[in-house]
Amino acid sequence: MENYRDVIKAPIISEKTATLQQENKYVFSVDIRSNKVQIKQAIEAIFGVKVESVNIINVKPKTKRVGRYYGTRNKVKKAIVTLKEGNSIEF
Repeated sequence: MENYRDVIKAPIISEKTATLQQENKYVFSVDIRSNKVQIKQAIEAIFGVKVESVNIINVKPKTKRVGRYYGTRNKVKKAIVTLKEGNSIEF
């Protein structure tokens, strides 16, 4: 990846991620070709925080139907980033 902004697409904000933020964990939608090291470097460079660990979730595409036609949604990769004590991210 050439740019750190290509790795991190967007933060995921929901009720579940709001409860994770209390534990100093943040959830991001990331590029499907990125790995844990690239995600860690991108978060540290963009937000200026120290990352303790990165966990990745690969979400498989669901099959959807419109009339008689079948298709699939896009694949999604999510990253749960745990920050070190004293660090936080404001959205």
